[in-house]
Amino acid sequence: MSADSSAVLGDSGSPLCERYDVALLDLDGVVYVGPDAVPGVPRALEAARGHGMRLAFVTNNAARPPEVVAAHLRKLGVSTDPAEVITSAQAAAHYLAERLPPGSRVLVVGTSGLFEALRERGLSPVQTADDDPAAVVQGYSPDIDWRMLSEGAVAIRRGVPWVATNLDSTVPSPRGPLPGNGSLVAALRAATGREPVATGKPDPTMHRESVERSAARRPIVVGDRLDTDIEGARRVGCDSLVVLSGVTDAGQLIDARPDRRPTYLAHDAGGLLVRHAAPVIVGADVRCGTWSVGSEGRLVSSADPRPDNSDDLDALRALCVSRWSRGWSTPSAGDEPARSELARLGLGSSGSG
Repeated sequence: MSADSSAVLGDSGSPLCERYDVALLDLDGVVYVGPDAVPGVPRALEAARGHGMRLAFVTNNAARPPEVVAAHLRKLGVSTDPAEVITSAQAAAHYLAERLPPGSRVLVVGTSGLFEALRERGLSPVQTADDDPAAVVQGYSPDIDWRMLSEGAVAIRRGVPWVATNLDSTVPSPRGPLPGNGSLVAALRAATGREPVATGKPDPTMHRESVERSAARRPIVVGDRLDTDIEGARRVGCDSLVVLSGVTDAGQLIDARPDRRPTYLAHDAGGLLVRHAAPVIVGADVRCGTWSVGSEGRLVSSADPRPDNSDDLDALRALCVSRWSRGWSTPSAGDEPARSELARLGLGSSGSG
């Protein structure tokens, strides 16, 4: 099914790793959370490679250069070449290189990933506004301090272009969401009254960079964020798989507005290895597998008692399409039956996405 429908999920017809040639995989929340791999995902990705699928690791995190990211992935059990890693730093550098003369100085509010990406595109990274930079680029780094922000503020107030690698307000961690690049961008926005150009997901610049570097012809985006990974995929008409191993939970998924709805959903990136069946709308009911959702939003399973191996994701698929087919609006009291069903399934719900 094409990604242009907003109220239904797709039927892949075959395992995703056989239907698509390249998986454009987000990292934080998809392959790992913090320093550790999502359980089972390294093995699943190697299995996808075994089916002929190529992998590209696409991250909005600009802190680390591809060589460092690849080394981390190999340590986690995912065989990775640095050329398979695409970062938002590379997308930002590409954007600037198309608009600035070769050798132009660019003030970096960030870390080594941005320095390397700028040099790759023939630009000269600097660290102080006194170097008269032609632009400012800002990317996530856990080491950003007041001095870096101050240098950025001075240059931005002079009117030079300001590019942010992404506007993600948070990054996932084992302790829960922590401040991301968007939170740090907000500090400079408040200090300067300026608004940056954001080149990371969901901006199409990031997708173009990923497709160009991976030579993908039938790509699928795999991500855990509706507002970056999935919205970015939909902006360019690319199919997508949302996973529940990162920041998005089932409650946010059923509330997703039309431009943030995925083609497929899975607990984790192991969803690349299986076929995905689409829910079917029959009158006022939505059916998927053994599950059915009526007009009142309640779930019923035709398997009684429910078999131990029943797929709760089929229930979630049915709930999503039932909610989406009614037309999107902000969450309301009328959606409480669906939330109750999510809680009963142990899938959780935390509000709108």
